[in-house]
Amino acid sequence: MTGAADWSGRVGDVWAAEYARTERAFSATAAALDAAIATVAPVSGHAVDLGCGVGGTTLALAAARPMLQVTGIDLSSSLIEVARWRVGEAAAAPAFVVGDVLQVLPTLAPLDLLVSRHGLMFFADPVAGFSVLRAATALDAPLVFSCFAARSENEWVTVPERTLGLSPRVEGAYAPGPFALGDATFTRALLHQSGWTDVQLRLHRVDYVVGSGIDPVEDALAFYRRIGPLASLLSTASPAERQSLETRLRDVLASRIRDGAVTFSAAIWIITARAGKEVA
Repeated sequence: MTGAADWSGRVGDVWAAEYARTERAFSATAAALDAAIATVAPVSGHAVDLGCGVGGTTLALAAARPMLQVTGIDLSSSLIEVARWRVGEAAAAPAFVVGDVLQVLPTLAPLDLLVSRHGLMFFADPVAGFSVLRAATALDAPLVFSCFAARSENEWVTVPERTLGLSPRVEGAYAPGPFALGDATFTRALLHQSGWTDVQLRLHRVDYVVGSGIDPVEDALAFYRRIGPLASLLSTASPAERQSLETRLRDVLASRIRDGAVTFSAAIWIITARAGKEVA
């Protein structure tokens, strides 16, 4: 389970250090999400990227809508530092804020668009969290975000786990983490309960590139050592056990090389909704 405290500390620091690898892994997701955002993004007003990470979605939106005020918010100061560095000399430079979206967002209301790339799966209380998002958003303004579909549909995690002999994890009650919003029925009901209307979930199966370059297998192994559910297992194994695990991983990673890159598939939801009337 990954929560807010993790992202403001160790996890955020790791993702900042590994941002080139994570941005590569999420490049196909980003393309699908950016296209969905473009269909509803207003020309002007104020948009916020929730859990913006190193700012990929924030920067894409600012470039696509130069008259739109765009702000990215993230708990991790390390991720925001990278996001600000990536702005460079962009003509339409977004603002970046370090903080909890549930605390910062009300200070920016009313907002005309909310977006997020895999940043909304970590609320301790998801109904309360999405209700805060709704309260900060102008009536009928859009929400567009991506998240992983069910864990069992994401081979970038299930194939390596199966290779290492790990038992499939049971998908049950909500818990903050990468697959928290994977169940479409649960997520649709959650959004309706939180004051959102016209909820639509569209499933996308996208490439998830975990290794490339001169030695894509070793690059992919470096990714799994630092990112995702296997990182903890590999870091806590004894030296001998870790060597055995990594040997098995190398074999399966080598079998997934396509066009010079180690590529798995990911199943994601692109979710859109509109801010409904607030209940008194």
